[in-house]
Amino acid sequence: MQSKTGTWMIALGAVIVFMALCVLPAGLGENGDKNLLGGGAAIFSLGILTIASGIYLKAIALQSKPNSKSAGGNASSGRAVRGACDRCQIDAPVIQCKVHQQHLCGTCLGEHYDFRSCVYAPSTRRASSVKSKAARTGK
Repeated sequence: MQSKTGTWMIALGAVIVFMALCVLPAGLGENGDKNLLGGGAAIFSLGILTIASGIYLKAIALQSKPNSKSAGGNASSGRAVRGACDRCQIDAPVIQCKVHQQHLCGTCLGEHYDFRSCVYAPSTRRASSVKSKAARTGK
């Protein structure tokens, strides 16, 4: 909901900025009214503030969305993912530590990383599910 509200606020801010840019030329020039110049600048700043608020709401909405690969999705089922990370048993591995012979996901790699002693290679292990194996065999 915040994302849609942010989009509408950005659009409304753009309309307000356009209106301010239409008012500003009336305040410029030899016979221009200096009060219109100040009013146009105030309307312009209000439009920019509305746009910034919309961008802020969109950023908040982006942060509050749950990650599709989070631990909550797999941990709630009660079963470990087959071929998952050797440490957390939650996510699919992306890299293998050749020294310790461990397949690691991105989260566990941050905890395990040691450039002095470990050698890393892309993981060849892929997480698989029962449905995908059944689909391949045609059963």
